[in-house]
Amino acid sequence: MTEQGTDHLPVPPNYDWDGYGFETRQVHAGEFEESDFGSRVPPIYLTAAYRFDSFQQSWDRFAGADDGQLYTRNLGPTQAVAERRIASLEGGAGAIAVGSGQAAIASTMIGLVAAGERFVSTASIYSGTRLLFDRTLGGVGVGVDYVWDCTDEAEWDRLIRPETKAIFTESIPNPKNDVVDLPFVARIAQRHGLPLIVDNTIATPFLVRPIEHGANVVVHSATKFLTGQGAALSGVIVDGGNFDWAGAPRRYPAITDAPAPGAPSILEARGSHALEYHLRWAPVNDLGPSLSPVNAFLLQQGIETLSLRLERHLSNSVRIAQWLSEHPTVRGVDYAALPGNPFHQVAQRVLDGPPGSVFAFTLRGGRRAAEVFFDSLRVFSRMTNIGDVRSMALHPATTTHLSFDQETRDRLGIDDGLIRLSVGIETVDDLIADLDAALAAAARIRPRGPVR
Repeated sequence: MTEQGTDHLPVPPNYDWDGYGFETRQVHAGEFEESDFGSRVPPIYLTAAYRFDSFQQSWDRFAGADDGQLYTRNLGPTQAVAERRIASLEGGAGAIAVGSGQAAIASTMIGLVAAGERFVSTASIYSGTRLLFDRTLGGVGVGVDYVWDCTDEAEWDRLIRPETKAIFTESIPNPKNDVVDLPFVARIAQRHGLPLIVDNTIATPFLVRPIEHGANVVVHSATKFLTGQGAALSGVIVDGGNFDWAGAPRRYPAITDAPAPGAPSILEARGSHALEYHLRWAPVNDLGPSLSPVNAFLLQQGIETLSLRLERHLSNSVRIAQWLSEHPTVRGVDYAALPGNPFHQVAQRVLDGPPGSVFAFTLRGGRRAAEVFFDSLRVFSRMTNIGDVRSMALHPATTTHLSFDQETRDRLGIDDGLIRLSVGIETVDDLIADLDAALAAAARIRPRGPVR
């Protein structure tokens, strides 16, 4: 990369889409002019490696003087289109596409936090991310401290220590839809001189662009809404290019220190793209969570219709949440679009629309009611995933949060009667009819023992 970003593909000057609207950029940003045959759709470069023109070029590419392709593990022309498109939509300096959302988070945290150091995260995050933090990162000596009340500034201050190197949160947490006040968390991160990493999977840049609210890094499980069709795994790391690595009170030597006497540091050589370069050529290159060209192509294709799909996802979700909130079998609905929800005001202030299409509701009959409800669904798919065009349902207590102890599940609000929905783009009346039939089946059972 150079100060101009990922300029490893021929991009004519008139292909700068920065001044265009969101919908235009989701279709065009990041493309390059395919000169061989004039293909309008960027092709799939299905290759593991690339020829060098000369001895000098191979030397320059390994030395970083030439930003062309080396190996598809860290840089490929098909992946680059998706990277530049997402960076444009998020307002970042650059982006790195990887094999999954977990790979995006893991590569980012490993690139910023070393063994013996720590980071702070909001407690209400995707269960798989918590397992990554506690089990895998913890196993290599990286510590995490959880903030349970992310609106409590004193709790943040109490947990941030000299060895804390980053803050992590989700813009819209899964599954409780407890929307995070991003400007508030960003002010805390800035006051402590820490980079703020935001998982923007559920919101997508269509609803919120965390960098505009003070975040420094954005990650996505691009498998979800960005791709949208549930056919391919992918993840993305977006570098905001806006963190002061040299002026930070804590050291980030991989970015700020010279790799050899007389050589420039990554920060000196790459400027606002320093983190992007470091992550691409260190953790992503070394660990190898590469994104296949085919999946990168599917990601490009999905992004082209992001805004259209999200509009239907959101309108369906609002109507279903309102309907559920009035159903006698439902004890509560965790969706910040509802006026009585404790996160309603934050969602209205931070998001450009309803708070996504992933939310939860709780049945009055506890686990037994949840089981009957779950098995009675026909249009909603019984599966783990979110962000697909298809509607999906899951019972977190016995799936995603099964390995959590009861105290942690209680603190996270994972009730035995809780059902997570990811609302798709089907006809909303069909979705409501499916839920209604399943709720009617659940209402006919007799509870066995105490209801949680």
